[in-house]
Amino acid sequence: MIAWLLSPLPAGALLNNVLEAPGLAEWFAAATEVGNSDALLLALRIREKTSVESAVFSKLLLNPFSPNRLFAADHLSSLATCLRESAFCQPRVHSVWPVLVNMLLPGVLLQAEDVASVSSLLKKHKKNRKSSSSEEDIAKNLQCVIEVIVEGSLLLSSHDRKHVAFDVLLLLLPRLHASFVPIVLSNKLVQCLMDVLSTKDSWLYNVAQHFLKELSDWGKHDDARKVNVVVSLQKHSDGKFDSITRTKTVKDFMADFRTEAGCMLFIQNLQDMFVDENHSTEEPSDQSQTTDENSEMGSNEDKDAVGTTGNSDVLKTWIVESLPSILKYLKLDLEAKFRIQTEILKFLAIQGVFTASFGTEVTSFELLEKFRWPKAATSSSLCMICIEQLQQLLATAQKGGGSCELANGPNGLGSYFMRFLSTLHSIPLISLFRSLDDEEENIFKKLQAIESSLSREERNSGLSKDTNRLHALRHLLIQLLLQMLLRPREFSEAASELIICCRKAYPTPDLLESSGEDDTEAAASAEMDVLVDTLLSLLPQSSAPMRTAIEQVFKYFCGDITDDGLLQMLRVIKRSLKPARHQVAESDNDDEEDDYDDEDFLNIEEDEVINKAETGETGESEEQTDDSEAVGGVDDVDKEVSEASDDSDGGMDDDAMFWMDTYLAQIFKERKNQAGSETAQYQLLGRRIWGILQKKIFKARDYPKGEDVQLSTLESLLHKNLKLASKPVKRKKLAGKKQQASWNRQKMIASLAENSTFWILKIIDARKFPESELQVVFDIFRGVLGEYFDSKKSQIKSEFLKEIFRRRPWIG
Repeated sequence: MIAWLLSPLPAGALLNNVLEAPGLAEWFAAATEVGNSDALLLALRIREKTSVESAVFSKLLLNPFSPNRLFAADHLSSLATCLRESAFCQPRVHSVWPVLVNMLLPGVLLQAEDVASVSSLLKKHKKNRKSSSSEEDIAKNLQCVIEVIVEGSLLLSSHDRKHVAFDVLLLLLPRLHASFVPIVLSNKLVQCLMDVLSTKDSWLYNVAQHFLKELSDWGKHDDARKVNVVVSLQKHSDGKFDSITRTKTVKDFMADFRTEAGCMLFIQNLQDMFVDENHSTEEPSDQSQTTDENSEMGSNEDKDAVGTTGNSDVLKTWIVESLPSILKYLKLDLEAKFRIQTEILKFLAIQGVFTASFGTEVTSFELLEKFRWPKAATSSSLCMICIEQLQQLLATAQKGGGSCELANGPNGLGSYFMRFLSTLHSIPLISLFRSLDDEEENIFKKLQAIESSLSREERNSGLSKDTNRLHALRHLLIQLLLQMLLRPREFSEAASELIICCRKAYPTPDLLESSGEDDTEAAASAEMDVLVDTLLSLLPQSSAPMRTAIEQVFKYFCGDITDDGLLQMLRVIKRSLKPARHQVAESDNDDEEDDYDDEDFLNIEEDEVINKAETGETGESEEQTDDSEAVGGVDDVDKEVSEASDDSDGGMDDDAMFWMDTYLAQIFKERKNQAGSETAQYQLLGRRIWGILQKKIFKARDYPKGEDVQLSTLESLLHKNLKLASKPVKRKKLAGKKQQASWNRQKMIASLAENSTFWILKIIDARKFPESELQVVFDIFRGVLGEYFDSKKSQIKSEFLKEIFRRRPWIG
C-alpha cells in the first residue's frame, strides 16, 4: 500500500520528505533482522524511481547498487528472512516478487516466435559455447536466487513458503530462456515436486498440479523448452518422474515432438545425459595420440576414476528405451525419419555393441565423428538392453516399409548398421562389449561377409522376386549377429546352418568353399529342408525382433508352397529327441492337482500335445512310434486335405495357417512316444494356437451379444477359468531348459485363463443382467476370494483380481 501511494510522488518529494521521515531509517535498518518484506519493496521502489544511492536502505540494497550485487549469494543470504516472511499475505503473491523478477530477467528474453530455428540451438549446444556476458550474468544471478532463496529458504520451510516458491517460479516462466530451465528445475525443486504429487491428500497437491500444468503449457510449443524440461525432470528423478508423480507429463512432452530438428536436439541431450556430460566438459588435450588412419584416442582417464559417479543404470535404461519411442509419434517424410533412425542406431550401437578399450573418447576419421562413452564402465546388462533396443529398431524399420530405395535398398537401416559395425570394429581402440571365442569370432566374420554378399546381390537383382527374399535373409542375418552377442555360443550352430543355406541359395565366387556339386532339384529341396529346420529351431529361443525376421524369411520363401510341399518340409524335422517321460511327478500337492485336473475343461495335460478333435484324426493308433508310421499318418491327412480343398496353395493367410497347424499337430501326435512335449515344434504350435486365440477371440471386436449363450453356460465357463487361474504351479525337478519351458507353459495357461475370464465377464456385462440373476457369479467370486485368503491351494494373482474389480466394478 505504501509503495502504491508513493508512485505518483515526484522524485524530489521522495528524497526530501519521505526518506527524511522520522523513524524510517531505523525501520529500514531492522528489516533484514525481523524479515520485513514491505521495507524491501519500498526500498526497491524508491531506488527505481530516484536512481539515487542512499545510506538509509544500504543494508537492503547495498551501496553502490547494481543488480549483480543485489543477487550475489552473500547479499541474498541477508535478504532471505525478508523474502521468507513474504508468505504472510498468502494466497496473494507479495508485490516484492514481481519487482525482483523484473530485475532478474529484464524484458522477455526470447519468445518461441523469435527463434529462427532450433537447428541454431543445436550449434549453441556444443562444447565451449561462448555466450554474451549479460547472459552469463543473468544465469549466475538466477542460479543464486534458486540456490539461496528458493532451495535454501522457501523449500526447507512451511507449506505456505513452499507455496511461495512455486508462485515465484510461475512468475519466472514467461520470461525464462530455454537454456535457463536446468537452473530453475533443480534437483531439490524436482524432489519437492515429486514428494507433493506422490501424495494426493497433501496440502500442496493442487499447487504442484497447477505448477506442472503451467510448465507443460509453457513448454509444449517450443522444442528447446520441451527438451530441457524433460531432461531436468528425468535427470533428478532417476528417470521415474511420471511413475512417482502418477502423471503423464514426460510421456506427453515426448509425444509432442513434431520436427526433425526438435528430435535431433532431444536425442543429443539424451546422449549427453547418458555419458554424463557434466563430468567431461573439456576437449581432449593436444597430447592425444593418433594410432592409425581411422582413429584418434581422446581422454585417457580411467573409467573407474575416483569421483566419477555418472548416472544410475535406472536413468540410463530409461534413456535407452526412450530413444526408439521418439519415432512412434513422428509423421515426417522418409528421408527425415531415416536420419533420426540412424542417429538413434549409432547411439545404441556405440553404447551397447562397442566399448572404448582406452579412455572415453574415440574419433573416427573415416566417419568424421567423435564417439563418447561414460567414464564409469557401462554394465553388461545395460549393454544388452541397448542391443535389444537396436534389434527392435531394425525390426521396426524392416516392417515399416516405405520406399524401395530407403527401406529395402542398399541405403536401408540394416545396410547402414552393417557398414557402421564394420567400420567401428576395424578401429583398434574400439572393441565389442564382450570378447568372442575363436568359434564365435569366425561365425561373426562369416555373418558379416555373407550379409555383404547378399546386399550386393540385392542391389543387382532389381525388382525381381528375389529382392524381397534377399532383403529378408539379410535382416535375419543381422538379427542373428546381434543375438549372438546377447547369448554366447547359443546360436552358433544355427548361424552356421543359415550361412550354408545362404551360400547354397545364392552362390558367389567369394563365398563358395567347395565346388563341383550338381544343382539338382533334390539338392534344392534338401537346402529348403535345412532352412526350414533352422528357422524352426531358432523360433523358441529367439527375441521378438528376431522372430519377426524369421517370419519374413518364411513368408517370402514359402508363400507359394502347396500342401504337398509343406508336408515334405515338415517331414525333415528330426532333431535329437529324447524319450518321453510319462512318470507322475512326486509332490505333496498331487491330490490337489488331481482335483484341479478333474475340472480342467481345456484338457491341458503336461505330456499331451493335442487331442483328437484338434487333429481331426479318426481312430489311428497312438502307439505308432517309428518314422515310417508317422509319415504314413501324415500322408492320410494329406489326401483328405487335397480332396477337400483345391486352392490350398494360394498363400499363407489365416486359413492356410490353420491347415498348417493341423499338419504340425498330426506329426507331433505321431511322435508323442518319441519325444518330450517341450520340443521346438511343440512350442511353435502352442504359440500359434495362443496367437489365434488372441486375435480371433480375445482381441476381436465381435463377441456373443445375443441370448444364444445361456447365463448358466457363462457361469460354468467362468468358474472353470477361475479354477484354472488359481491352479498351483507343479513343482518338478527338471533340467534347466526343461524347467524354464515348463514354467513358460504354465504361465501361458494362466494367461489363457485370465484372458478367458475377462472375455466371459465382457459378455455378461454386455447382456445387462439384473443383479438378482447374477447371484451365482457373485458366489463364484466369493468362493475364489475365500480360497485366496484361506487356502494355500489358490495361486491366483492379486493383480488379476484387482484388474477384474477395476474393469467390472459391479462385481466388487
